[in-house]
Amino acid sequence: MIEETVRRITDNVQKVIVGQRETVELALVALICEGHILIEDVPGIGKTTMAKAVSRSIGCTFRRIQFTPDLLPSDITGISFFNQKAQEFEYRPGPLMAQVVLADEINRATPRTQSALLEAMQERQLTIDGQTRALPRPFVVLATQNPIELEGTFPLPEAQIDRFLLKLKLGYPSEEQENDILLRFETEDPLETLAPVAQDTDILEMRREASGVRVEQSVRSYIVRVARATREHAAVDLGVSPRGTLALYKTAQAFAAIRGRDYVIPDDVKRLAPHVLTHRIMISPQTRLRGRMPEEVMMEIVDSVSVPVEE
Repeated sequence: MIEETVRRITDNVQKVIVGQRETVELALVALICEGHILIEDVPGIGKTTMAKAVSRSIGCTFRRIQFTPDLLPSDITGISFFNQKAQEFEYRPGPLMAQVVLADEINRATPRTQSALLEAMQERQLTIDGQTRALPRPFVVLATQNPIELEGTFPLPEAQIDRFLLKLKLGYPSEEQENDILLRFETEDPLETLAPVAQDTDILEMRREASGVRVEQSVRSYIVRVARATREHAAVDLGVSPRGTLALYKTAQAFAAIRGRDYVIPDDVKRLAPHVLTHRIMISPQTRLRGRMPEEVMMEIVDSVSVPVEE
């Protein structure tokens, strides 16, 4: 079921997004795991369009939040106000009360607002005036941050970065793909007529099915060794937490299911490790001064861990 449903959703998203099929599949891996996605790229690449296309393809409610320094926690969680006509307090939902939430330029919000978002991401709930409200399921945050503009930003705390299941980059399209974009959007925006090809209940069902994908002891040990290697590498000051190890395990199950398998292979782990673990490590200042990036260090770590082979 998962392979067929994901192919249907991916084909539908490709009616709007030119290329990026692999990135869309990775986004669906996170959706199956009900994990959050951090997209770091320059403006105009199609981050918002991809988020809208995915949410419309699965029939989920979608809200976009533009993060700014003056954004208050109540602006995203909603407020309780006194209805004079009914003579009682009522809750007015904020944009977080949606199934797919695009948090645009997330690192421009203050730490106070970030803490409100952190509760939603981790607990799938909001606390307003002492009352806890459950968020709709599935609940996924797609957050974007600009790697170029640094002024007026607040660095995301490590606790929040660790809550993102995947970190993706779209990148610029090729010359042929950019020409196809012009042709596709020449007369109308295909996003306006995009119809759902799945339901939110399908996502929850795929999550249950993916959790049953088999992971052999040798592959499970491989996942643990990759995670532990990040804590022992000389270029890394802060390695991957057990939450990161579990994230790699869950995404490997979902990725195997997307590929039509009921078992995980080491190649699944190697394919996902850069997207799942890179943003969770903190490289040393000396490493940065040498011009090395976390992505490069992460690939070196993955290559240093021996891959289990069939006897």
